[in-house]
Amino acid sequence: MLDNHQKNIATFIHLSTFTRFIIPFGNFIGPIVLWMANKEKSEFVDTHGKQAINFQMSILLYALILGILTVPFFIFNVFSSFNFIDIDLFEGIHFNISEPSPLLYIGGGLGALAVIGFILELVFIVIASLKARDGEMYHYPLTIDFLK
Repeated sequence: MLDNHQKNIATFIHLSTFTRFIIPFGNFIGPIVLWMANKEKSEFVDTHGKQAINFQMSILLYALILGILTVPFFIFNVFSSFNFIDIDLFEGIHFNISEPSPLLYIGGGLGALAVIGFILELVFIVIASLKARDGEMYHYPLTIDFLK
């Protein structure tokens, strides 16, 4: 039988990922500290802690992959307007609004995908917190199980 303390700890593990907006890497530090301090006390807390950490590690991996894909398109788009033979510091960069590069569309699409992913991450964290508060198990979608 779960008591309120176990439900609250599990809820705070999920909500502690929001500390990244205050502390760098707080989305890892908060859940790891709470999970390590309470994992032996309850299997419910242990499972929710692993889920929260696995989700944050998966999000980091997905963000790195998306960044690796997006940055080259952005760089190629910016440097495609440079004339390397005759560089004029005041007129070296030309932005032509009437003819955008296909690279701009690809980079913009990947950027929009990153924004949608960020919003979904916030929604999933809130859902997991509510499930933990109610004493239910929750498995984040698209999560790689690094910790088993």
